[in-house]
Amino acid sequence: MTNDKNIMVILSSPSGVGKTTITKKIQQKYPSFKISVSHTTRKPRSNEVNGVDYYFVSAKEFEELINKNKFYEYAKIFGNYYGTLKKNVDDAIKKNDIIFDIDWQGTKKLSQFGNLKLIKLYLITENKIELKKRLIKRNLDSKQEVEKRFKSFEEDVKHWYDYDYVIINKNLDNCFKQIEKIILKHKEKKIYLTS
Repeated sequence: MTNDKNIMVILSSPSGVGKTTITKKIQQKYPSFKISVSHTTRKPRSNEVNGVDYYFVSAKEFEELINKNKFYEYAKIFGNYYGTLKKNVDDAIKKNDIIFDIDWQGTKKLSQFGNLKLIKLYLITENKIELKKRLIKRNLDSKQEVEKRFKSFEEDVKHWYDYDYVIINKNLDNCFKQIEKIILKHKEKKIYLTS
């Protein structure tokens, strides 16, 4: 049973555009928002915490969850699985708004569930050169990983039309304000409809 006043927001973008930073900013400013924590088979980065950033599991554990139909969505990206557990979402939406930090593949799969009322936002940089600068600057990946993520940009941007809003992230603060406006507009609509 969901609370009709709670909303689900998807933030997607090619790697390095800033969706994870913005997702965290939303959660910090609006305590009603919980970030949907995905399961993944990739190794944690040095600053990541199990259960906070991701649930880090083995490929075997992940595949068992797939076989048991436990995910709303999952995908294999850069050789690792990522997925959203149904139970986590169904439990969280009863008391909170949810924000998903997922890619276009996950968005397509989540959109197939008519019971999930989703607001889908797609973030993009001004151009590919800016994206490459950001990927190198964030210094989280090896050179090969940066190239892989950079090459996937072309495929990623083809899917912007699956989203309700497309936002160019030229400046993080302005981008955040735009997203904030969209979220508040949808929250007000929900409160109006159910009050």
